[in-house]
Amino acid sequence: MLKLHGFAVSNYYNMVKLALLEKGVPFEEVPFFGGQLPQALAISPRGKVPVLQTEHGFISETGVILDYIEQTQPGKALLPADAFGQAKVRELLREIELYIELPARTCYAEAFFGAAVEPLIKERARADLLAGFATLKRNGKFAPYAAGEQLTIADLMFCFSVDLACAVGKKVLSIDFLADFPEAKALLQLLGENPHMARIVADKDAAMPAFLEMVKSGKR
Repeated sequence: MLKLHGFAVSNYYNMVKLALLEKGVPFEEVPFFGGQLPQALAISPRGKVPVLQTEHGFISETGVILDYIEQTQPGKALLPADAFGQAKVRELLREIELYIELPARTCYAEAFFGAAVEPLIKERARADLLAGFATLKRNGKFAPYAAGEQLTIADLMFCFSVDLACAVGKKVLSIDFLADFPEAKALLQLLGENPHMARIVADKDAAMPAFLEMVKSGKR
């Protein structure tokens, strides 16, 4: 059985978790917070979350894990059948990660953990996020999913990145990134109604108090 190492508050962990749930693949969840201790680096070379444990060994990096699951596991397809369609999905996934997820992450400390972020970092994040959402608006199909009629791995990145970026926009940058992007707003709502999201949200809510205490204590 596959084992998913990570924690329920991590958005990247939840991308993989939703993929496994969507495909109906049995898996075991193993608490893992990453870090730079030898035991963490032994399974995740950069000490990052999540990690997928397979019969052959450990795999890190969310995009790689999602591709591995799609290539090796039965169940619902999360990529189109044709090579061009697959490439366009991966293109969208990378654009969301590079131009929305990562810029927003530079402001997470202020948005979610009560720590101040330098004004120059916030201004850079604002510029990068505006460009990132403009890119998504140009390249996404939203018919109704990001790449078209089919739920794909691009939607998993969208679901767990765009929501946090929007929170950063409202809490830190005083901007609503979806004010003129109703298609993205509709997709967030659609994904929120996915039957598996109730479990993911419940697990995240249950784990949040202990995670915040861990962050506060500096143990992570």
